[in-house]
Formats: sequence, C-alpha cells, structure tokens
Amino acid sequence: MPDHQAQAASFETVEHLVRSKLAEALGGRRGIVESAVPTIAFTVLYVATHDLRLALTVSIAITVGLLIVRLVQRSTVQFIVNALFGIGIAAVFASRSGEARDVFLPGILYNAGYAALFIFSIVVRWPAVGFMIGGITGEPTEWHRDKALVRLCTKLTWLFALPCILRVLVYYPLYAGDHVALLGTAKIVLGWPLQLATFAAMAWLLSRNRTPVAS
Repeated sequence: MPDHQAQAASFETVEHLVRSKLAEALGGRRGIVESAVPTIAFTVLYVATHDLRLALTVSIAITVGLLIVRLVQRSTVQFIVNALFGIGIAAVFASRSGEARDVFLPGILYNAGYAALFIFSIVVRWPAVGFMIGGITGEPTEWHRDKALVRLCTKLTWLFALPCILRVLVYYPLYAGDHVALLGTAKIVLGWPLQLATFAAMAWLLSRNRTPVAS
C-alpha cells in the first residue's frame, strides 16, 4: 500500500484527517513566533529610526540567526525559511523603490492572488481544499464524486479565502496612505492570530461532520 494511502487509512473520517494536517501546518508556538519576528523587527526599527536599510538589514540578520539556531539544533527549518524568503522578497521590493511601505506589497499581492484562486475554485465547483484531501488519500479527483465531501471542501476553502480577503481589505488602504507603522501592526495582528482563529473555525466545522475516508 502506498504511503499516502496507508496514512489516509489510519484516519476514520476525512474531518479527522484534515484536522491532523492543519495542526501540522501551524508549526507550533515556536513556528508562530519565528514567522512574526521579521515583521516585528522591521516595523519597530523603521518607526524608531526611519532608516529603511537598517531596518531591513537587522530584520534579515535576526531571521538568519534564528535559522542558524534551528540548524544547530537539527530541528525543522521550514517555518523560518519561509519567513526568511518573505523578508527577502520584501527587501527586494522596498530596495528598488526606496519606500518602506513596499516591504508589505508582496504580502498584499500574495493574499490577493490566493483569495482569487480560492474563490475561482469555489465558483467552478472544484474547491481547492478537495485537492489537498485527494493528495493525502492518493486519489486526486475521486473526492469530487461525493457531493457531501464537495460541500465540506467548499466551506473549508471559504475559510481559507476569508483571511486573505480581510488582509487585502485592511492592508491596501494603509499601503495607499503610506502608514508603515499601522501596516506592520496589521500584518502581525492579521498574521498568526487570524490564522489560529481560522483554524479554530475549521476545527469546529470539522467536528460537526463525519465523512468517511475512501478506502
């Protein structure tokens, strides 16, 4: 039996399976803190000094330091690498324009893109979360034959889309008004705290359903 099928078989319901995968995706408390460090460092330093280069350099240096600690401890580097990649892309945008607010532009584009993708998948009735479930069970499209499962995946996909939509609605006016401090604060508040709230909503939704995993 392939690994993904054996993995799926260890769960009695799709809801149980998805809850497990979403929990893994959060990365624990350490992953949450590490993902927020670059934004906090940049925002605090820029507001205090108004030195774009210094704020970017220090935030990148701190993130690299956290990565080195992970490597020394031989623990997973996934979440800190994601954070380093994010601040690296932000630095490129801001360095080219010379405007601090452009540190946050990649995040706005990222969330807008994902919101569009999730909504499109719902409109065409192939909700994106279904493909995640299909990838785990080893049957990429079989889930689409089950109307109840499609409805569940549609609700879960909306829950993925809504935080992205909310972030764009909050970030863009602040970006347009060049409110760097408020942008940094909003990114922190609407980052993992919002993600955790979304996860709680998903857990509640999944606890109410009992969709068997296909064998």
